[in-house]
Amino acid sequence: MDITPEEYGKLVKQKSKKSPIVKDTVLAFVIGGLICVIGQLITNGWAAAGLGKEDAGTAASCSLVFLSALLTGLNLYNKLAKYGGAGTLVPITGFANAVVSPAIDFKSEGIITGMAAKMFLVAGPVIVFGTLASVIYGVVLMLLR
Repeated sequence: MDITPEEYGKLVKQKSKKSPIVKDTVLAFVIGGLICVIGQLITNGWAAAGLGKEDAGTAASCSLVFLSALLTGLNLYNKLAKYGGAGTLVPITGFANAVVSPAIDFKSEGIITGMAAKMFLVAGPVIVFGTLASVIYGVVLMLLR
């Protein structure tokens, strides 16, 4: 089968499903917002339990990481992500999911060569480039002062 790139493009356009962009955007907004509301409720709960504002925020972050890892392990976070899409990438819960998912996927290869080696497969580049960007930002800020 020999077709031109233009013909191939028309074929792909014809066969592709239309993306429900408005529906996907609204769901991402709602699910992401709900995750943030849950985070705020957890923060308020820790504050009501007697923690200071900063400590309550830290405890809430730890709680959100735990809940995200637990829901990922129970395969519930992925089901939520089917509906919420980018809304489930709210930084702390999405990051926890990105660490736990590969660990679960590669557990059959063993603890060292599977889980430990593959755990940061997705999150590793985020950590590396985030650290590099913060160093560059710090150097630039230091030079400008």
